Amino acid sequence: MIGKLKEDRVVAGKEAIEEIYETSYYGRPKNDNLILTLVEAAHLLYREKLEIEKEGESLGFEEYFKNASLLNPYFELKYIVYKDLRERGFYVQPGVADFRVYPRGGKPGKSSSRSYVYVHSERVALPLSVLLKNLESAGNVRKQLIIAVVDEESDITYYEVQESDPTGNMEQLYPSLQTPATMLEDRVIVWDGEASGKLYENGFYGKPLDQKRLQLSLVEGAFLLKNNIIEVTTRKDDNKLNFDEFCKRAAHIEPLFQRKYRVYEDLRTRKLVPKTGFKFGTHFRVYSEVKSASKIPHSEYLAHSIGTQHEFSLPVMSRAIRLANSVRKKMLFAIEADEIRHIDITRVKM
Repeated sequence: MIGKLKEDRVVAGKEAIEEIYETSYYGRPKNDNLILTLVEAAHLLYREKLEIEKEGESLGFEEYFKNASLLNPYFELKYIVYKDLRERGFYVQPGVADFRVYPRGGKPGKSSSRSYVYVHSERVALPLSVLLKNLESAGNVRKQLIIAVVDEESDITYYEVQESDPTGNMEQLYPSLQTPATMLEDRVIVWDGEASGKLYENGFYGKPLDQKRLQLSLVEGAFLLKNNIIEVTTRKDDNKLNFDEFCKRAAHIEPLFQRKYRVYEDLRTRKLVPKTGFKFGTHFRVYSEVKSASKIPHSEYLAHSIGTQHEFSLPVMSRAIRLANSVRKKMLFAIEADEIRHIDITRVKM
């Protein structure tokens, strides 16, 4: 069969509808023709199921591939992913995303597609705004969102992206009185032994400095100050700090403090227990519940706070997700906006 390259598509005749579309679901029938995308046509040319002509001249695979790459941005990446999915036994069609992928055993016209797949190069940053737009498109039609990242050696890593609504079971008991604490250079110390014990044992706040005193991180100190659990004074003149003053000082110490604090507060409001995620290269490791500080359970999540203008460096994102998965945790990206949104990105096998 012969298809003709016309602008950004390949048009085959009526016989292709029966021999290509109705058996393998390539292309889209229109009137008495089969309209193929450049990627679909390339795969058929590779499989020697189709010959392609341009202005009456037959194109070999190399020549066609070069032509297609000039017509379609990142054509070669899309072809690599399309070919991989087809060889894994999936039916694949173009759509709102780069591809719509049907579940195993499913066929176009017989069942609904399962996934929207977007193709991305490891070298190109992925704006959060684009990711959220794709997530919304997939969510509107109840499809799984998959990002197919192609690296420099043409290996593909598939990531599933979904909204997350993490919740925990941490009921908290606080000391009945406002407890004195001091803001030091980059942390807060609670001096009262009884209050320190209650905060650590009942809420898993801070880390004991010794048997009588508790040291808090800046976000922990801010949260407890805002909730009137502690009173914070300065180390130099013992002036009391209100919440806004505390946050202003903390932001001088840690430039991302405000963003981290908003995510910390959100996680605590969800009855989760966030602790520093420094050892994992993230802002927080997160527990659903800590019944006893002497027997700390496995944390369920790693959480990293990002702004609405964030752009994902895919190698950095890949490292974070790989690490989270290797230690049996979910990787959450917490978007600091009017309302905190949590995005779960997980490596998946297709």
